[in-house]
Amino acid sequence: MANAIFTASESSAYDDLIEVRYHFPRTYLRQIEAAVGDWIIYYEPRRTAGPNSATGRQAYFAIAQVMSVTQDPERADHYYAHLQNFLEFDRPVPFREGAKYYESLLQKEDGSSNRGAFGRSVRLIPPDEFASIVQIGMSVAPEPWELADRVAEPVPEYIIHPLVEQVGLRKFRDVAFRRHVRSAYANTCAVTGLRLINGGGRPEVQAAHIRSVEADGPDTVRNGIALTGTAHWLFDRGLLSFADDYTILLSPHGIPDALDKLILPDRKLRIPINPELRPHATYLAWHRDHCFKH
Repeated sequence: MANAIFTASESSAYDDLIEVRYHFPRTYLRQIEAAVGDWIIYYEPRRTAGPNSATGRQAYFAIAQVMSVTQDPERADHYYAHLQNFLEFDRPVPFREGAKYYESLLQKEDGSSNRGAFGRSVRLIPPDEFASIVQIGMSVAPEPWELADRVAEPVPEYIIHPLVEQVGLRKFRDVAFRRHVRSAYANTCAVTGLRLINGGGRPEVQAAHIRSVEADGPDTVRNGIALTGTAHWLFDRGLLSFADDYTILLSPHGIPDALDKLILPDRKLRIPINPELRPHATYLAWHRDHCFKH
């Protein structure tokens, strides 16, 4: 097994859904087969929307585990890496800070950037460099209310155990997912527009999975939405769902009038400004098909 870097961007021409699959040409088959059973880090390149685009973060932004590789049934020279345990970092990690390159392959002996290495979409990475990137990406300091409320909102202990050993644990993932979704939505309910903070500074809004964990829904912000406890209750029971254009859908099977009045009057979700953090159509469709009471 081996750790690797997978380059990915939202505008990729490949058939990616990076939380669960990574589409790639035969060129990288050997490297990705070496990573099966192990963890990889996703990297967003500088160019994200064509040869003239330079809007990418040039940063490492998530971790996932490669479970298997299969051939693309429609393109004989392409393959799919199937992944699980996807999790965004607390903060993107730039490929370089000052003179330090976190991935040594990207730096030439004279200290300059290795452009040839940047051009490789899949790169194996030494375990120590891999662990360093993950540690930095997952090392946001806890909020004061998190420290004061460890029972209800347990904070992962980043130092006690190697971080990679914790990333697959449900307790760790729940905390990280909750933090990421609340941050993306500025602690504001997407359905009611309410932003409630208790006396200790703890936000009352909850982080809901759109495709449930029990149905193998990933712990990504694109599969999450910030909801008040009441809206979360309605959503989990299929009385509330969302269209691909983020219209709020109400079940004809009945929502009490008092609750209906809490929903934003324009019946549109309040979504993150960053398009990459908005609910993904794949997960919205799953909820409508499997949970929503039409």
